[in-house]
This record gives sequence, structure tokens and C-alpha cells, in this order.
Amino acid sequence: MEDPNLDDLTLDDGSTIGVVGGGPSGTFFTFFALEFARRVGLKISIDILEAKDFTKPGPAGCNNCGGIVSESLIQVLSTEGIILPSTVIRRGIESYTLHVENGVSVIETPFKEQRIASVYRGAGPKGDADNDQLSFDNYLLELCKENGANVIHERVTEVERAKDGIIIRTKNSFEKKYDFVVGAVGLNKPTCKLFQSICPSYIPPKTSRTYISEFLLGRDAIDEYFGNSMHVFLLNIPNITFGALIPKGKYVTLVLLGTDIDKEIVSRFIQSKDVRNCFPPDIDLEANMPCNCYPMINIQAAKTAYSDRVVLIGDSSSSKLYKNGIGAAYVTAKAAATSAIFHGISSRTFKSSFQPACSDLDKDNTVGKFIFLVTSIIQKSRILKSGLLQMVVKEQKKPAKQRRMSSILWDTFTGSASYRNIFVRFLNPFVIIYLIWNILTAGLIKLKPGKHED
Repeated sequence: MEDPNLDDLTLDDGSTIGVVGGGPSGTFFTFFALEFARRVGLKISIDILEAKDFTKPGPAGCNNCGGIVSESLIQVLSTEGIILPSTVIRRGIESYTLHVENGVSVIETPFKEQRIASVYRGAGPKGDADNDQLSFDNYLLELCKENGANVIHERVTEVERAKDGIIIRTKNSFEKKYDFVVGAVGLNKPTCKLFQSICPSYIPPKTSRTYISEFLLGRDAIDEYFGNSMHVFLLNIPNITFGALIPKGKYVTLVLLGTDIDKEIVSRFIQSKDVRNCFPPDIDLEANMPCNCYPMINIQAAKTAYSDRVVLIGDSSSSKLYKNGIGAAYVTAKAAATSAIFHGISSRTFKSSFQPACSDLDKDNTVGKFIFLVTSIIQKSRILKSGLLQMVVKEQKKPAKQRRMSSILWDTFTGSASYRNIFVRFLNPFVIIYLIWNILTAGLIKLKPGKHED
């Protein structure tokens, strides 16, 4: 229950913070909270409670993520002092290959600084023994430890509100009272439910089931068949908004995003000729799939993800629709740290200084839903896809600044720009007229004598 007398509730010297979850949102919060506290001369201590070991391959260290980081986010992080080493980046993505039933087009990065990087959130797929490469999540966790955070590898099983703090208990009998608790628990339903007991107005995000798997090909085969290109598919397969094949070291990660994807839908996608043609012809994909899972994604933001002494961040509160969850973790984590250190930790303070960052993400996602609605209409029409593909193929012969649709598609599928920015660029009259022209010419070609509609 919100206490009207706690509007001035703040962190003081000696305050303790418990961060439940050691993924990007939890570590970003910890990094910024410690940095901001140093700036103002505030002495705090932070415990990060995380059950997973991100140095281990397979499920024990996996955080169920496609693992794409945009160059724009890498640059933002570097200005904050978070510089990703080359050993974390599995492959730099310099282009993406757009696949539709009508054909294929390689789309180069619109500008050299808009590359993206593929990473593993854990240490890699099950059975991977590549000790030269580092886990993205573990790198961030170690960075927090270097800055003074304490990491406790325990699974949280209970949170309880006390008169002057929040008590956290774990599976192995760890118990401690904190002045302030941060929930960075992703979309773990049981843990979100725990936070509802201390944050009664909190309504967890709405979710949908997606799919991720890994294919072991070896570096030589990946260089030959994929290179430094992410393959994106706009195929007319029910429930799939889009699919992507992302090269990483000696593996290729398959990510399917959409609505309630199941085994049958996955099989239909993998067995489609457009997907099979990306791989060596003699490979048995199922026999070379060491890992696969059906993780949930945030498709509608949580409500009131805060209370006195409590705030939830990352996927637990607001994320980016279908993309760039790591970027959203950065935004919400920094906003929560800013609020906690500079303004206070009461419910009213979070409403005024944390919620606006979440609301901005939510508004952008509303635009994103419209963009993906348009995308779904295009997916269902061969003529529309032919026109789009034709436009992109022509643009690739032009200077980078004239590749307007290519740039729009790049940012839509890589998370390098906001949905609002993408939508405004799409409304450019030159883009709309050129797209309509290509759709019309594609339709005329299709309807020439001897051609017919399917």
C-alpha cells in the first residue's frame, strides 16, 4: 500500500539495494546507480541476485535472446563507459539479406556506422566449448563487480515488505532486508508474481511465445553461406511476423517473432525452400540443432511497475516491440537509477521521474504495431512483396543517402532507430510514390499474357 508520508523517501549513506536479476537491465541499473552515487558522494551497497551462471553454455547460462546489439546502442554504451570488447561480439553484421517468396536482395548497411553485432547472452549453445569468446551478460556482471557490486548466485523465492525495507529470501536460505529493491526479472511469471505481493498495483506485461534455436555449421560453412549478413524472411506463414538467421561464430541463430509460435509453425518455416536454400544442401538441420526454446516476449507493457522502495525494469516493465530488448533495458535501467539516486524511491517519485521513460517506449510501440500491421499486409501479397523487393534492388545501385526504403527496412529489423523515426521517414512523398510505382510495375509484369494470379 502506498504510504502518503513517504513522498520524501530517499537513499542515504549506508543504504542497501537488492537487484533481483543479473541480465542487462539489472546490470545496467547497478552500473548507473553506483556511478551516480559516486558523483554525489553517496555511499551505497548493491547486491545482484542471479541464479544463472552466464559462463556456462546451454540452458544453465542462457537468457533466451536472439542477441542482436545495434551499433547505435554500442556507441551510446561506450560514451557511458561500457565498452564491449571484441571477444563479446561473435560477428559484426554488415548487411542483411531480405527473403520473400519472389526473390532475394542483399541490403547493405545504409551508412557505415549502422552496423550491428551478434552476441550470446550466455556462453553459447549447449555443448559449446569456445573459451575464447565471452558472454555479453557475464561481461556486464563482471563490470558491476569491478565497480563494487556484490553478486549472489541464488534463486529468489520470496520477497516481503517490512516496515522500513524489503526482505529478500532465496532457495538456499539467504535472507536480507534492503532499503530498496529492483526487479530485473524479465518475463519470469513466478518471479513477477512475487513482486506483485510487494507492488500490489503492478500488472505484468502481456506476452507471446516466440522461438529461438541454434544450428551448428562451423565457421567455414558460415563464411561461405552467410558471411557477415543477417538473413531476414518476410514469408506468408501464419503467426510469424518475421524470421531471422543470425551468424555467430560457428553457429547460426534462428529467431522467429510473432504470435504464439508452436512446433508446427517452426517446422513449416525451417522446411520452406527459402530457408533451406540458405544452408548447405546436404545438412540435416535437426541433427545439428544443439539448442532450441520457446521464450516469451513482451508485447504490451506492464502497468504501475513501481511502489515505495520497489521498481521493476526491462522486460518486467516496458520493452521494445519485437526488437532491441537490450536497448530498452538500458533506457529503463538508467531511468530507474536516475530516479533512485537523484530524486528518491517513493511511488510518487517513480511515477514522475521513472514512468515517463517507460511511457515513451510504450508510445513508440504503438507506432511499431501499426508498422508491423502494414508489414503483415505486405507479407500476404505477392505483388506487394514483389514491388518492395524491386524497389530495394534498385536502391542498392544508388548512393547510400538515396536508399530510403532500404534504410527504413534496416532500422525496422535491427532496432537502430525508434518506430516513430521509421514511420516519419516512410511518410516521405518520394518513398511512397516510388513504392507505389514499383508495386504497379510489379503487378503489370505479373499480369502480362501467360501470367495469372495464384
